[in-house]
Amino acid sequence: MTEEIRWGIVGPGRIAESVMGDFAHVPGARPVAVASRSAERAAAFAQRHGLARAHGSYADILADPDVDVLYVATPHPQHHAVALAALDAGRALLVEKAFTATTPGATEVIDRARERGVFVMEAMWTRFQPAVVRLRELVADGAIGEVRSVQADLGVARDYDPLDRLFALELGGGALLDLGVYVVSFAQMLLGAPDTVHVAGSLFPTGADAEASILLGYDDGRSATLTTSLRYPTPGQARVFGTTGWIDVLPRFHHPQTIVLHRAGTAPETITRPQTGTGYAHELVEVTECLRAGRTESAVMPLADTLAVQAVLGQAADQLGIRHAEDPAVL
Repeated sequence: MTEEIRWGIVGPGRIAESVMGDFAHVPGARPVAVASRSAERAAAFAQRHGLARAHGSYADILADPDVDVLYVATPHPQHHAVALAALDAGRALLVEKAFTATTPGATEVIDRARERGVFVMEAMWTRFQPAVVRLRELVADGAIGEVRSVQADLGVARDYDPLDRLFALELGGGALLDLGVYVVSFAQMLLGAPDTVHVAGSLFPTGADAEASILLGYDDGRSATLTTSLRYPTPGQARVFGTTGWIDVLPRFHHPQTIVLHRAGTAPETITRPQTGTGYAHELVEVTECLRAGRTESAVMPLADTLAVQAVLGQAADQLGIRHAEDPAVL
């Protein structure tokens, strides 16, 4: 691995546009190339962001010898095929959440990464936000005792448009994979993998999920109550309840600046930890440092956690009658 980590972007969509500006806050990381199935889109993205090369196919960027790591920002069902091909080409990966469209797809990518000894991480930026890092430190130090319950919600109101990716089942649309991944990952971070998953929700006419309320149960009585929606807005707040207090994560919890610690018998303590840049810099730093150190996984966002989250999303989808599928024809 070179001292400078050279990045390639796969999929020049909305999220990739948002992430690009934060590379300026990552020492030793340089975006150098972009790939799209549209040569025109790739060229326009490269020009906007000063990238050296624009590839008109995903296969071309996998063969680019001057790229060390790929940031995969395509629609969810395309992650699986791109990731497998990249791993076979020896390319490290940062894969947008949700990691894949299905649990078997995630399992295959993770197994391949471990077989090849190549770094892969899910781009769950929440875990790297300074305020969330502080929350985890407080929990680990016993500030609220034993964590027994988590609440989290993330919902937005979107006008139904069957032509928009958000509502297209074949493109991984729906609340679960776009927004539900945040609430499930937050709960899993604090409670681990659940023993039971129960869900209630509804679907759009396209078959994509419009809303879901998820109850995660644990054999020792712990629980998480989670809400996600494309049908109605929610505050985007989270609460972590312990045996001696609780922590409020102020909206929006998936990239917060402020948490409030409530210890039993003491006044609330407000803790503010602003993000660097737009907030994506922290996960980019993690990947860059892991690659420099020769690691194949992140300790903050390990692959076992990604698989546990994907399994919950898969169970929720099954209960709602949603049939997500990977897209093998993307390359």
